[in-house]
Amino acid sequence: MNHKLAAPTPPLGWNSWDCYGAAVTEAEIRGNAEYMAEHLKDFGWSYITVDIQWYEPGAVSSLYRPFVPLIMDEYSRLMPAENRFPSAAGGQGFKPLADYVHSLGLKFGIHIMRGIPRQAAHAGTAVLGTDATAREIAHTNSICPWNTDMYGVDASKEGAQAYYNSLFELYAQWGVDLVKVDDIAASRLYDTHQPEITLISRAIENCGRPMVLSLSPGPAPVEYAQHFTEHAHMWRITDDFWDRWELLLDMFSRCRSWQGVPQAGSWPDCDMLPLGHIGVRSVDGGGDDRWTRFTRDEQLTMMSLWSIFRSPLIFGGELRDNDDWTLSLLTNREVLRMQRESHDAREALYRDELIVWTAAHDDGTRYAAVFNTSNSPLPVDLSLEEISLGGVAAGTELWSQTPAELTGGVLQTTVPPHGVRLYSFS
Repeated sequence: MNHKLAAPTPPLGWNSWDCYGAAVTEAEIRGNAEYMAEHLKDFGWSYITVDIQWYEPGAVSSLYRPFVPLIMDEYSRLMPAENRFPSAAGGQGFKPLADYVHSLGLKFGIHIMRGIPRQAAHAGTAVLGTDATAREIAHTNSICPWNTDMYGVDASKEGAQAYYNSLFELYAQWGVDLVKVDDIAASRLYDTHQPEITLISRAIENCGRPMVLSLSPGPAPVEYAQHFTEHAHMWRITDDFWDRWELLLDMFSRCRSWQGVPQAGSWPDCDMLPLGHIGVRSVDGGGDDRWTRFTRDEQLTMMSLWSIFRSPLIFGGELRDNDDWTLSLLTNREVLRMQRESHDAREALYRDELIVWTAAHDDGTRYAAVFNTSNSPLPVDLSLEEISLGGVAAGTELWSQTPAELTGGVLQTTVPPHGVRLYSFS
């Protein structure tokens, strides 16, 4: 896969899951795309992604209705439900919606489940490009434990590659720029589905359109880093991430285990940012319609860790409801420059409740994120030599735009509970 073609830097975008679950509508997609074009595009944000079950006419939340009829074409390929996506009428699929997103200068993504629809397998429907039927390529013992829509595809069967090729040829016709494939990077029932990842990777190569391949859910096993790097652009290193401190605290160890892996075209993914107004129709994450439960300091910690680690940044809230604070988290040019252009991110110090990550830029800028994981304010006197940043003369805290307090090579600050101080040093 030509990684650099599709994701030379970690993608920035919006996904409908955290606010709308499986029940997002075309109007909501268009509205969030319009907000991104007006307020975020200039800062590098570009992807608008329709998450799960866009082919399910009766979806109302993040709770899936089991074994319900899905919208499907004659070749076993799921199609958008026209009652939720009216522009898909007449077999047009997502092309009109993708065209609209592209007209705003943005990119269009969709979510799919690994495999082939169960209803296609049961009916023995046709697969484009092969004499094999859906029933013959379905792996009926390979199921998703939390969603009943699909069977896995048996990669050893004649017609398996043709099925995935037909999917991605359709998505290329629609103008899809990113495909998030679920139930594939990790599984509660099985290991990583490497054979299907390979089928999908080949299908993207064959479809004639560059597409970012995003794999979910996690935690993706770090021992398969080489396989993920060869076949995908981003892959989840966690299960669904929500606005709870214990999940954010846990992300430090996940990033530590994946440090050194992020590179052009290959991005370990810390999952979506549950910021702003979430839970509108999504009851996942243990909450109703709400604003994020993260404190402002926790929000800064999340944005700083994701950015210095160079995770993709995929916003989960209803963009049109953003307040000035939430918008400020997404439009800090220096933080976004670090996320887009830095290298050599590593955990430089882990001492009790103090965690420090560092990174570098080719222009000589050095970065340090100083985290406090305790429940109390943390006074810090940090020798920059200790984190291999000796010799820097001046610095700026990037969120507050205040000068770093440096005395004789020692950084002095107080970090709030669950908070961060994120510095650039010259």
